[in-house]
Amino acid sequence: MKLLEVVESTEKCTEAGWFAYDFHMDEPLASDTILLFRSFGNFLYLTMLKEPFYKIESDYYIIKGIEGKDFFRVAAHQDYCSIVDQVKSLF
Repeated sequence: MKLLEVVESTEKCTEAGWFAYDFHMDEPLASDTILLFRSFGNFLYLTMLKEPFYKIESDYYIIKGIEGKDFFRVAAHQDYCSIVDQVKSLF
């Protein structure tokens, strides 16, 4: 699986000092890739849903997406945007 691009999200949250980035992959995310995010914070993965949802929360950032989609979002407080590079390093 390859990371194609990271783009600033169209959903603005900069008023609160947060920035969001959409990670676009070359194929849909499967459970083995989603499980790589466990070390980043509180991990929630609702596999029983029709479209399984996952979310990783920390005090200063959130990673979230839907299994089977080829993108996910990382939102981070302005002082913790280094998480974007940490997530990039997985791919």
